[in-house]
Amino acid sequence: MSKYYIFCNGRILLKNGGSELPDTESDKELELLFKASGNVDREDPDGDIWAEIDPASELPDKYVLLERRSIWPTFEEKEFFRAGRAFHLMDWQRANRYCGVCGSKTSYDPAEGAMRCPCCGEIYYPVISPAIIVAVEKDGKLLMGHGANFPPGRFSVLAGFVEPGESLEECVRREVYEETKIRVKNIKYFGSQPWPFPRSLMLGFNAEWESGEIEVDGLEVTQASWFAPDEIPDVFRGLSISWKLIENFIKNRS
Repeated sequence: MSKYYIFCNGRILLKNGGSELPDTESDKELELLFKASGNVDREDPDGDIWAEIDPASELPDKYVLLERRSIWPTFEEKEFFRAGRAFHLMDWQRANRYCGVCGSKTSYDPAEGAMRCPCCGEIYYPVISPAIIVAVEKDGKLLMGHGANFPPGRFSVLAGFVEPGESLEECVRREVYEETKIRVKNIKYFGSQPWPFPRSLMLGFNAEWESGEIEVDGLEVTQASWFAPDEIPDVFRGLSISWKLIENFIKNRS
């Protein structure tokens, strides 16, 4: 049965108290609220649908709007990232309704999987923003920082977006140094994960301390320290690759 992935101001619409996605058979009335919609899989035009609704929409009582991050305990990893794919496509089309070159209204080209300008021919593909996230070790301890936007007491491994003309390894070195004044070596790839908040691809690495003493930048990271496996502070566990890196460190060093 095909499903609806419906979004409003970044939140996702669910039914039955937030335990289920609406489906295209029993929840057809929701289409009256759509301001934009499309296929989650362009090769399956009869499959799942993404849609955007207006914040002023009046929803029947059986539907609720929840923060996307909050659904992972209910829907688990596969469905969580499926919802992320749907949101990514919705957000991309919403942001590219008009051509950035000539200002004309664009239209979706299903064969190309892109937004196309009928006037100047400019093509807009879905934007993916690569970011690195890295577990840095020194003497059996893990470097973790408190982000400026984190809740009090929350820490994580360091992360940052890749800049133009920069390799992933160069980004790892730069981000760690900018945020903590630590230089790293022996950078090794760990794994990747789409992170649809809204359009990132997280690329995980492990690295070793090379030199330097912690000195936080005070902008992105307000506090940082080295933590032994039995000293790990409050972290977001969830499905994030940050937790997978931390979990891997604890497993290997315990």
